[in-house]
This record gives sequence, structure tokens and C-alpha cells, in this order.
Amino acid sequence: MGFYVRFWGTRGSIPTPGRTTHRYGGNTSCVEIRFDDALFILDGGTGLRELGVDLMRRPQHPVVAHMLFSHMHWDHIQGFPFFTPAYVPQNTFTIYGATSGDRRFHQLLSGQMRSEYFPVDFSALHSHIVPSDLGELSARTLDGVLVRCFVQRHPGGSFAYSLEKNGHRVVYATDNEIDLTLPDPSVVQRDLLAPRAIPSEFIEFCRGADLLICDGQYTEAEYPSKVGWGHPRATTVVDAAVQAAVKQLAIFHHDPMQSDDDIEQKIGDCRSRARRLGSDCLIFAAREGVELRLDTPLTP
Repeated sequence: MGFYVRFWGTRGSIPTPGRTTHRYGGNTSCVEIRFDDALFILDGGTGLRELGVDLMRRPQHPVVAHMLFSHMHWDHIQGFPFFTPAYVPQNTFTIYGATSGDRRFHQLLSGQMRSEYFPVDFSALHSHIVPSDLGELSARTLDGVLVRCFVQRHPGGSFAYSLEKNGHRVVYATDNEIDLTLPDPSVVQRDLLAPRAIPSEFIEFCRGADLLICDGQYTEAEYPSKVGWGHPRATTVVDAAVQAAVKQLAIFHHDPMQSDDDIEQKIGDCRSRARRLGSDCLIFAAREGVELRLDTPLTP
């Protein structure tokens, strides 16, 4: 029992196995969140395969899970055909759309298993894979957990999710180019040290979260050549976390070109920025395989 978050895939864009990425991981986006007996799976990148292997080893069967997807780009769904529990008839997975009647995520997951893309048809998944949605208000209580979503800035669109129960809350906000939502993005490049005015709607969505898992793909040096690609500077994410007064920030969706050493340098820059802003927010890099318990004091 309790409130747990585990990272199964933390990389962005494409899997990056190898010697230079073994500390933070090379699998693409997948996060497991457990509130007592309720299981939530956020995104289905290649990390979903390893989560599936682990679920098959656990004593709790059948497996029942709520699946929330930020969006359907390849790095967020490519693990789904390799998710072993989906082939077991007794298991149930509910795929949620963001608004009432939205079945796109369910349809696109099945579409990637067409023979042009994959040798095994969606019909081979013998578990119960059920389409549903978060309703007209994009908010719904699932197994006692209040789930809300927020529209983000990303090519093709994406959603952030807030999950809350018993006063504890985690926000998952990947693939969100926060820099493009600033009132005047050009100001940032003229003065990188100045605080950045994050839109109030996003700040309020994240306000006071125990943990904000947020896309921080680019460094200050990388971002100018990637404008419009759908991902923010990690330092801009720091400003969002500070302004929203979140307790902990996990920088997520690491760039495929960043080695473990590069990520540690990025996190060092983020921590320095938080100190300059007068914040004691705990900032760390999301690392594959790490499990956090959020209803007790956390030291990652």
C-alpha cells in the first residue's frame, strides 16, 4: 500500500542503449504510478516492455491498469506491441482519451500493429483492451484517484496529467515546449539568467505537486537550433517548478544525444538556477529503474 512512482523509460525521441547511457537509461517514455492497489501506466515507449516483464513476475494477477498517453508519437507507443501482459486473456487495460467520446489513442495503438508496421496483428492481444475517456471536463476519478489533463504545446498536440489521492499528487508533463508559451520567448535568449514568465494556466495545473515529472530535453546551448520541435529547455522547466511551488522536479525525456555525463551537467545547471531563484525544490534527473515513494519524505 502507498503512493509509488517508478521510471521504466526516461529517454526522448528514440531508444539509446549503450555504454554512455546506462546510468539514466536508454528506453523511451514509460512511467508506472501506483496509488495503493490502483495501477496507472503513463505512456508506452520501449520502457513498457520491461514494465510488462516485471508485472508478469508480480504475485498480483490478473493485471488491471489504467493507461494514459501524452500523445501518439512513436517514442511514446513503440513498446505497446511488446507489452507481454496485453497478450494474457485475464488482464484488463483501459485506454483513456482526454475528452468525452475520444477514442483516438485506442485506435492509433491498434493502427501501429497493422502488417505494414508490425508482424503481429492487434487481434493477437487477448487481454481486455478497453477504450474510455476522462469525460467532458477532462477530469475523472478512477479507483479513488482524481485524474485531470492539460493541453500542451507540441507538434500534433500532447497532454499533461495530474493524479491525486489523499492530498498527494504527481504531475506528468512531457513533450511540452514551454518556451514557446512564454509571453516573449526572444527575451530569454537576450538574458538567460532572468526569471521566465510561465503561463499561469500551466503553473496552476502543477501547483504544489509532490512530484512534477517534466520534459527537460534541451540545454541552453541546444535549444536555439531546436525551436518548434516540441521540447523545452530544462532551465525553463526549473522556473515552472519554482513558480508552481512543487516539492520535487524530475527532469525527463532526455535527449538521445545526451550521455549520462551530459545529463548530470544539465541537472547541475538546473540546481544552480533553482538556488539563484531562492528555491529549495529538490531537482533530479529521471533515471530508469528508480522507484520513489511519495507519501513519505523523499530523497532520490
